[in-house]
Amino acid sequence: MFGVSSYCLMDRPLPEALDILAEMTGLIEVMDEGLHFITDTGVFENYSQDFVIHAPFHGMNIASVFESIRAASVGVMTDCFTVAAGIGAPVVLHPGYYAWAGEREQADRQFRASLAELRTAADELSVTFWFENMGDMNFFNLRTPEELGLIGETGFTLDVGHAHLNGRLPGFLGTGFSHMHLHDNNGKRDSHDAVGEGTIDFGPVVAALRRNRASSVVEVKSLEGVRSSLSVLGSL
Repeated sequence: MFGVSSYCLMDRPLPEALDILAEMTGLIEVMDEGLHFITDTGVFENYSQDFVIHAPFHGMNIASVFESIRAASVGVMTDCFTVAAGIGAPVVLHPGYYAWAGEREQADRQFRASLAELRTAADELSVTFWFENMGDMNFFNLRTPEELGLIGETGFTLDVGHAHLNGRLPGFLGTGFSHMHLHDNNGKRDSHDAVGEGTIDFGPVVAALRRNRASSVVEVKSLEGVRSSLSVLGSL
């Protein structure tokens, strides 16, 4: 039921990380950055697991009011779609941000332009993609359930830790989502702690996950945390 993100092994080369995670789960979400940036889909050929790709996000902003940055960010996402198409994986994207409150309207227009381009690319490549809700960071999109209208009919990934930081987890659990990121925190810092180490009540989380019949991955900062998280979640 619960997959694992490669986030816990970002200090290991991707092939090594995949070998380790393949022994733990049938679903792996690859953080397509750093040592796990995917340059050759051949690395997946020897695995029977299902995969999700988390698109690059450092330096990316598909809602940027600077057109060159917006367009370049969409280009990176489209490249990621091409990789995902090669292995039959859905993609998780960050929804962008704006730097100043007065830029919100312009940034929303930029986001809508990016969304149209991403939908076209995804349709051409037969790729599914989902937007992820963001944590307690000013001017990031999708911090509250009320903002889900921004993405329209596009799929949604519920990041439980991010929702908790904004005090909006109960509201998000009542929405429809296709995928889930599972990690804990104390409500103050996006620490990606193991499940059970923070202040999140995971009983309602697991109930909503089952109700939506969504996929999910544990996205914590250490391999030890993954093991303890899977144990806690398995007992619920």
